[in-house]
Amino acid sequence: MLKVLINDRTFEVAEDKAGTQIDGKSFEADMLEYRDGKFHVLYNNKSFAAELISFDKNEKSFVIKVNNSTIEVRIKDEYDELLSQMGIDQSAGAKVNDIKAPMPGMVLNVMVANGQSIKKGDAIVVLEAMKMENILKSPADGIVKKILVVKGDKVEKNQIMVNLD
Repeated sequence: MLKVLINDRTFEVAEDKAGTQIDGKSFEADMLEYRDGKFHVLYNNKSFAAELISFDKNEKSFVIKVNNSTIEVRIKDEYDELLSQMGIDQSAGAKVNDIKAPMPGMVLNVMVANGQSIKKGDAIVVLEAMKMENILKSPADGIVKKILVVKGDKVEKNQIMVNLD
């Protein structure tokens, strides 16, 4: 069973041999993907145009547009529910304060400055390793506390390159 949070409402979704149930009621819809991320949906003799705007696999969330209305959807499975019941937030231990070199290499560019505000996904450092350029991105929003490398530095695996706050 899944819990699906759509905007501010929560629904329980289950699927078995009989089909899909939402909050214990049978749900049937015909859906056709006619282009990547664009769908035509028939439900209760009504037609809907749906489009996948964004999808975040780690957060189990996505944004869809249905007939020009934007809808945010989050999914919680039984493991998410169990962690929540135990008082363990899935992202509780995920706070990363250091950007480390994932492998030995050479710093090609430092894309941030001390004190700079950054958002999740912002480029931090460009690292050349095994003749490939790797862009290391911020795992979360934060502020650059201290930069420990400069362009041209050689780094070892797990060497701290940037401290975040």
